[in-house]
Amino acid sequence: MKSETNAIKVLIVDDHAVVRKGLRSFLQAYDDLELVGEASDGDEAVQFCEKLQPDVILMDLMMPRMDGETATAIIRQRFPQVQIIALTSFKGDRLVQKLLNAGAIGYLLKNVSADELAQSIRAARSGQPTLSPEATKALINSATQPRLPDLNLTAREMEVLKLMANGFSNPQIAEKLSISRSTVKFHVSSILAKMNLNTRTEVVSFALHNHLVD
Repeated sequence: MKSETNAIKVLIVDDHAVVRKGLRSFLQAYDDLELVGEASDGDEAVQFCEKLQPDVILMDLMMPRMDGETATAIIRQRFPQVQIIALTSFKGDRLVQKLLNAGAIGYLLKNVSADELAQSIRAARSGQPTLSPEATKALINSATQPRLPDLNLTAREMEVLKLMANGFSNPQIAEKLSISRSTVKFHVSSILAKMNLNTRTEVVSFALHNHLVD
């Protein structure tokens, strides 16, 4: 039995049902961790925060409607007592920085072990940060490399940029991300404008040269 008084209340935020199921099973194995809710995107996460009052949120990054970075910033502003751990498959240097700047207290990859994740949740509840080795390396890399202008790319734009760098066309990106072609075109145009470049080739070259994508 979990202690109703002392258990750490955890909210899972991920758009993949299979991931939520796995995290749900993981939480059930620890007496001091209590699952209070599941959200499928950042917008739901913000709404659930007010209703469920979680202590710690496990936050995915790439989600429809509202991404994890935006949700993290909003939640930390509205509910500063709620700690957020980014739990993702992405480990790019800029993503790590952007999530921590948004207010996340931890950044872990989804291949983290159950015990490590449980300990990270406990640490977050106490206000102690936890970073995966990959995230720590990303921060070191960003600190030792020449600083680039802040491009202010959103998490979705970073996802589009990564697919562009892997040779995906606009229709392929739309299918991959389950968004319309016009939305992809909008994101590509925004990336070009923020980088002050004229062509996709220039964007991809710039992104690879400056390690914006893996």
